[in-house]
Order: sequence, then C-alpha cells, then structure tokens
Amino acid sequence: MSFPSITHLTRLVRRFQTDTRGNVAIIFAIVSIPLVALVGAAVDYTRAVSDRTALQSALDSAALMISKDAATMTASQITTRARQYVDALYTATEAPIQNFTATYTPNSGSGASILLSANGTMPTYFMRVLGNNFSTLPVATSSTTKWGSTRMRVALVLDNTGSMAQNGKMSALQSAATDMITKLSAFNVNTGDVYISIVPFAKDVNVGISNVSQTWLNWTEWMAEPPYLRQNGYPNNLASSAGITTPGVWIDMTGPKSSCPFTNSSHGFTCTDRPATLSSANSASKIPSTGNYNGMICPGMDSGNRLSGKYRIYYNGCYTSVPVTLKWTGSSATCTGKPSGCSCTGSGSSKVCTLAAYRHDWRNVPADPNAIPAADSSLTKYAATNPSDSASNGGWEGCVNDRDQNFDTTNDAMSGSGTPSKLPYPEQWADCLPATITPMSNQWSNLKSQINAMTPSGNTDQAVGLFWGWQTLNTANDPFKAPAKDPNWVYKDYIVLLSDGLNTQNRWTQTVSDIDSRQETLCKNIKDPAQNGGNQITVFSIQVNINSRDPTSQVLQDCATPGAGYFQMITQSTQTADAFNNILATIAKLRISQ
Repeated sequence: MSFPSITHLTRLVRRFQTDTRGNVAIIFAIVSIPLVALVGAAVDYTRAVSDRTALQSALDSAALMISKDAATMTASQITTRARQYVDALYTATEAPIQNFTATYTPNSGSGASILLSANGTMPTYFMRVLGNNFSTLPVATSSTTKWGSTRMRVALVLDNTGSMAQNGKMSALQSAATDMITKLSAFNVNTGDVYISIVPFAKDVNVGISNVSQTWLNWTEWMAEPPYLRQNGYPNNLASSAGITTPGVWIDMTGPKSSCPFTNSSHGFTCTDRPATLSSANSASKIPSTGNYNGMICPGMDSGNRLSGKYRIYYNGCYTSVPVTLKWTGSSATCTGKPSGCSCTGSGSSKVCTLAAYRHDWRNVPADPNAIPAADSSLTKYAATNPSDSASNGGWEGCVNDRDQNFDTTNDAMSGSGTPSKLPYPEQWADCLPATITPMSNQWSNLKSQINAMTPSGNTDQAVGLFWGWQTLNTANDPFKAPAKDPNWVYKDYIVLLSDGLNTQNRWTQTVSDIDSRQETLCKNIKDPAQNGGNQITVFSIQVNINSRDPTSQVLQDCATPGAGYFQMITQSTQTADAFNNILATIAKLRISQ
C-alpha cells in the first residue's frame, strides 16, 4: 500500500485550520460543563438557604421555649430538651443536623442567655460535577436569647366573694394560683428577680387588725353615730326645749329598762345589749339596767332601709343614758305637751316646772367594758380603737373599704398628715373578709399558705381589690409599699385580676353601673405611666363565668391591657389552671429582653 507524502499531510493540516464547519457544536461541548455547573449551583444554593432558614426558625423557637425553664435545669437537661424542641420543629430531612450545642449562661446581673448552635451538610445535585469538593454544601446557624435583666413584680388580685364557694371555683383558684407561684419562683435566680403580692377582695379588703393604731386609717365613719339619726332627728327629742343643740346629743324619757327607741321601719335598726361590733352582742328589746352596759342604747346592724346603697352596717358605739333634770322657769313655764312626769311649783316669775329625763350622748365604747368612763353628761368620746383596749380592738376585724372619691381611683399617698379623705376607712359592714393582704414577698411557702387560707365571704367590689393590688406595686406609699427597685435592672409590673361575678356593692352604692364607672377610671389610671412615675403596669383579667350565667363583663375587658390574651373568659372551674398558664406564657415572653 502507499502512504501520503509529506506534502499531502501538510496540505490537510492547513485545510483543517481554515475549515469553519461544525465549530458551534465544538464550542458548546467545551463550555457545557461549566455552564451546567453554574446553573446547578444557583439551584443548590437556593436549597441550602431554604434549609438554613428552616433551621434558624427552629433554633429561635427552641431558644425561647427553653429559656422559661433553663434556670432550673442542668446543662445536659438543657441540651436534651433543646434538641427535642429543634427536632420537632426542623423537618428538612435532606440536610440533617450533624452537630448541636446548647450553652446556658446564668444571670450575673446583666441577664441570663441561651446559645443554640447547629450544623449539617446538604448533598448537591449539580455542583458535584465540578468534583468531590463540591458534592455537599454546609448548613449552619445559631440563635441567642437573653432574659433575666428584667425583674418581675406580680400582684394577684383574687375574688374571695361568697359565690366563689360554688362550683369548685375557690379550690380551682387556689390550685392555679399556687401553681403560678411555683412557676414564677423558678425565675428568681437572684434575690429580687421576682416578688409576688396577694390581695384577696370582696366588698372590702383586710389590711390586718395589727394596723389598728396606724395613722393612715381614717376612723371618722367608724366613730360616727348613725347618720340617719343625725340627719333626720332623734326619737322624742327634748334637747331643743332645754336649749341644747349639740350634735349627737338628745334627751327623752328612755333609760334603763325602757323599750328600745329604734325600729327597723323608722330608723333601719333596733337595739343590742352592747356595741353591735362586739361578737357577744345580742338583740335587745329593753335598755340594759345592770352590768357594764347599764343604760347604753346601742344601735344594732343597719338593714339599709334608711340608707342609700348601704346595708348590714354596724355602728361602733352606743348612746349613754345619763339622768338629768329639765327645768323651765317663769310665768310661761308649763308642763303642757311635756311627757308624763312633768310637774310645776310656784307661780308667776317664781314658777318652776321640772321633768326627770335622760340625756343621751354618742360614745364609742371600747371592747373592754371596764374601760367605760363613769356615766356623766360630757361629750368626751372614747375611741373604740384605742390601742390600750383589750384584744378585740373595739370590734374592728381589719377590713377597710374605698377611700373618698376621687382618691379611690388615684395613686395619692395615704398619710396621716395629709388630707383625711385620702385615707382608707375601716369597714363597718358585717362579714369582714377573713383573708388579709400579703405585700410583695419572695417567701414562696408563706405566699402559698396565704392562698390556701382564703375563704369566700361577702359581695363584690373589684375596684377596692384593684386599688390595693396597685398599692402593693408602689415603692413609695405606705402601708404595703413594694421593695425599692435597683436602678441597674429593668422591672416589669403586672396585675392579675380574677373575679367570678359582676360588681354588686361598694362604699356608696349597689348600682352596678355606678360601681363600674369608678372602676373604669381606676383601671385607666393604673395603666397610665404618668400615674406610676413613668412605670407601665400590665393588667391581665379573668372572668369566671360558670355556664355563661352572666354577660361578658365590659369593665373587666376594659381593665385588661389591650391585646389578645390579656382578658380571658372561662366558663368552667377546670379552665382556671389553663387561664393562669396562659398568663404565665405571656409574662415569660414579655420578660425576654432580646
């Protein structure tokens, strides 16, 4: 066979160099590999970003959830629990987590924190054509949640009215509130992180009889005689004819062994054999003629027949019966129109008509009957609240009701040297609420004991409970002012109000709309930072409305901080725990600072 000559081969090479047929296909073949890799990289990176976003969201949520309990858990428990949360939330199976860490930093004054980190790899679909170094993409991220630089003050304002004894409401409240104290105490890593107060309320609140001698109490109403008598006149009063016009003094023939001069129909009350505030008092149809209360005319409990808006009120004293002789002299003196027993002697300018009668002065009678001054005609009052009295404090059991308007809705200080109307009034009504106010405390066992000691009694005045809950958050005003706040910390104040019914009675009225109106103003002021030295108070309210018996309480809705979850309606006692847990969850979220 023959072979091409050198000349022929040279000619073929030259022709190949200049031939342009098929060049596009050749160029495409050469660039197709990097082109496919670049387009695929965009797809692979999009997938990686999507998985990273999902992982970030899972870590953020897990960090928030673990922060609520981190202070009470070990490091291994934190890691295990956090990983469980992340695994439940992160569903990107093509980029599984390969490494996971959870680092908890305790609060040392600037807040506690939890750092969650996770990473893994995602296999590529397209980039792998570029070689083994591009067969996977990393997926990694972290989340930090910080809390605890915020401290909490929580006032539990809890309905203790008589209706709370029904349908298991009180036991459900006690269980839920006790559980809330336990869970809030877990946030108290450093002393002062959490304080809780308890304000049981009905138509009144109990500030404790140990405060009987405090100057922030206004005893005006407690010491006063029945207003109906003062305003409308005393029975068979001869005082004016004797020239006596002193308030609280009347004269008639009523004395020891006489029938009680008061009737329910005419005065709204009858008589007792001693001051009605004393537990040993009994109804009396006759005025006592022997013993320590000889001659005392003591008004019994007021039925409300003659008082607007008030009923079951006790008066804390009695009228004395001091023998006096009334005299009328001169030629015009006469027994005409005078009670039987009046007699006249002499005539003309020497004529004298006399009548043996009894002068009655209102006197506050101490619990110790031996301390009653001897009968005389003086107007000296002996205060039933004198600290030297015997243990029952003149019958006062520790309850107070609303301050004078408009101080019932403001944060003005209660001071004995201030305006008297700023001071709370010791309670005159029957059925003083037995459970007392517990000021801000971190003594968890004692707080739980106070909750378990609550006993239902009386009607409903949500405003008086709210007012005192507000006062327990106050760091400036007596008598239950909260501990001072450290300026190096941020504080958040909360009121949790639970009530099972509509308002039925305050110091002035039983008209629901009037009571609600006072409460609306009070709630507005509580939530106004200007009323709290710039501090914002968050209010939660719960209406316990078994079987939807009552309409939705507008005043409870309005009182709550605006927003979903701040007002809750529950229709079964068993829902009480859920309502408190919802509040706890919201407080935990509000507590997070970053």
